[in-house]
Amino acid sequence: MKVCIVGAGAIGGLMGAKMALAGEEVTVIDQGAHLKAIQENGLKLIWEDGTEYVAEIAKATDKIEEAGEQDLIILALKAHYLEQVAKKISLISGPETMIVTVQNGIPWWYFHKHGGPHEGQGLETLDPDGVLGKYIDADKIIGCVVYPAAAIEEPGVIRHVEGDRFPIGELDGSETPRVQKLFDTLTNAGFRSRILDDIRSEIWLKAWGNLSFNPISALTHATLVDICQFPETRKLAEAMMAEAQAVAEKLGITFRHTIEKRIAGAESVGSHKTSMLQDVEAGRSLETEALVGAILELAKITETPAPSIAAVYACVKLLNKVMLLEGAGVRVSAAA
Repeated sequence: MKVCIVGAGAIGGLMGAKMALAGEEVTVIDQGAHLKAIQENGLKLIWEDGTEYVAEIAKATDKIEEAGEQDLIILALKAHYLEQVAKKISLISGPETMIVTVQNGIPWWYFHKHGGPHEGQGLETLDPDGVLGKYIDADKIIGCVVYPAAAIEEPGVIRHVEGDRFPIGELDGSETPRVQKLFDTLTNAGFRSRILDDIRSEIWLKAWGNLSFNPISALTHATLVDICQFPETRKLAEAMMAEAQAVAEKLGITFRHTIEKRIAGAESVGSHKTSMLQDVEAGRSLETEALVGAILELAKITETPAPSIAAVYACVKLLNKVMLLEGAGVRVSAAA
């Protein structure tokens, strides 16, 4: 299968490396030192047990149009960077091409094939100019939820932290030959996957933690276990998750875990820095809208109060603005 990874960062690089090692013809789209290292040395993957692999990448480029028509496109850029590539996705798409989105949080296509009163409605927080909806064919999209944790160790090197689950599902819940083909590709690469008939419930289960733990960690510089074991932040996470659950349930979502179980799962990960905290330390633009803003927009659509989410959103959005204006990250360092 011809697979194009658009954004070979932590998760995109993990997926691309494993698929290439399994024999798929993988093209990666990236830039800078990371791209150069992949071009020169391949894509190195360090698994959580310390085993090292080097995947041969068929093509590594910063120009999407050079990839050619693909069987599978994995959009692994963070949500706020998708607009930069959206107009070129059609250049590498054919009639049967599958597009898989692996962004954190609520996806811009949330109401596509949703049914009910909100069918086809766009989300302004995620696609304010309508670029994603216009240029990325949502009929090609298969939903996917990312559970592994990984990080870029250095240019061209991905370190897997933990996890291997990628549940997937058609947006309308149907079982199709193409979703089975994607399932086979993921499992052949060594990942665990399931085909779900309600991918949005799984998206919410993951988003439940992202909307609370990510911004709290960004503001406090605390790891997952620290947030969960500190009474005040644990209570804040619970409040945010309860508000989000009320929104989701109005949209027909069923949660298969309790808030307590979801928090316990995050606590068990240990001293892991969330992706948003990693971005704060590196001075990168934050996934504020995908993780938090979109849920506030859904709260407004469903007329659901969400004061805790709104307060944290305001703080982390201002943090993002200050970082961008100053051109700098924020990192805790030892006192003099």
